[in-house]
Amino acid sequence: MLTSPTITANGRDYRVPAGPIVVVCVDGCEPAYLDAAADVTPFLSAARKSGTDLTADCAMPSFTNPNNLSIVTGRPPSVHGISGNFFLDPETGEAVMMNDPRFLRCGTILAALAREGKSVAVVTAKDKLRKLLGAGLKGVCFSAEASADTTQAEHGIDKAAGFVGLPVPSVYSAGLSEFVFAAGVRLAEVHRPDVMYLSTTDYIQHKHAPGTPVANDFYRMMDGYLGRLDKLGYTVVLTADHGMNGKANPDGSPRVVYLADLLGEWYGPDAARVILPITDPYVVHHGALGSFATVYLKDPSRADAIAARLEAVPGIELVLDRAGAAARFELPADRIGDLVVVGAADTAVGGAQADHDLSGLDAPLRSHGGLAEQRVPLVANRPIPAQPGRRWRNFDAFDIACNLAQA
Repeated sequence: MLTSPTITANGRDYRVPAGPIVVVCVDGCEPAYLDAAADVTPFLSAARKSGTDLTADCAMPSFTNPNNLSIVTGRPPSVHGISGNFFLDPETGEAVMMNDPRFLRCGTILAALAREGKSVAVVTAKDKLRKLLGAGLKGVCFSAEASADTTQAEHGIDKAAGFVGLPVPSVYSAGLSEFVFAAGVRLAEVHRPDVMYLSTTDYIQHKHAPGTPVANDFYRMMDGYLGRLDKLGYTVVLTADHGMNGKANPDGSPRVVYLADLLGEWYGPDAARVILPITDPYVVHHGALGSFATVYLKDPSRADAIAARLEAVPGIELVLDRAGAAARFELPADRIGDLVVVGAADTAVGGAQADHDLSGLDAPLRSHGGLAEQRVPLVANRPIPAQPGRRWRNFDAFDIACNLAQA
């Protein structure tokens, strides 16, 4: 039983932490990355041995926005409403980015802790997430991408890049994630926030498989910063928004089922509209190709027949109707299509081939979105009581940080 003071966020109770905590979302970090880098990550290796080392399921679809919001709300997309990075807004009929707080259907644990009087700081890699993560939050909240121009009024800090002491890195670089970690350490050293949330980018994971030299260098860098937070007395909980898998043919070309082309060939060019929730402003490293799509049908009464035909296509793992997908994946039914299509571990699903610009792919495609990318690490530098039979989710990170690791 929790002792007071506690806060309640979205039906879950969280102890107001007595000591400082930091929850870290390492974008695209499947467990194999930590295993492969064990020899160059002394802090994480020690934490996994003497603290907490779990494997959890992320929310579906296994994309960035829905999972970051699940982590900071403690709930799946059916509660917080963020069903992807990109969706078809039923109010307008337009396909739009899902980065506006008006799409969020509940508050965050961060905002609740701030209302309780705790100092809270959020640093994210890309600005697309900042407003969602900072919804209702009184505290520091900025992105590495836009850190040169932050203001006290909007972000809780003036000129964050100058405060951190690093130049603003390219969005397409490991440096964007390093800036997030460096900012977290600098904030801890100077202001010592009670609660921090740090969220990185998966640029490296999209290009480099576990155990490769570049991947191990990234995790070595990350481990150094996390070790410094540990020495500063922080309870550190690390998880991920999704994993990552190779989705390429033996010759290195992308392995893709182009749904819009296929459905157009079968039923005519206006029979369906394909929405790819992986879509965001930063598609150079994945070409808007992931393993999850929603399909809006001109004639929804044909959904069962079309689903059966799609599910027979090589590379398609699963096709569900709206109700089935909402129930199985804990999704808001009004923000997904008539069908949800999930690609296999080695296959991406696209719209029309002509609409995907793959000129920026300089390595075989690695991406995410499907069930194969649902398994993620859940690691803490403190031990927790045993929880036999519990299905761990990445959005249990604050339960661990506030409740179980504080016991």
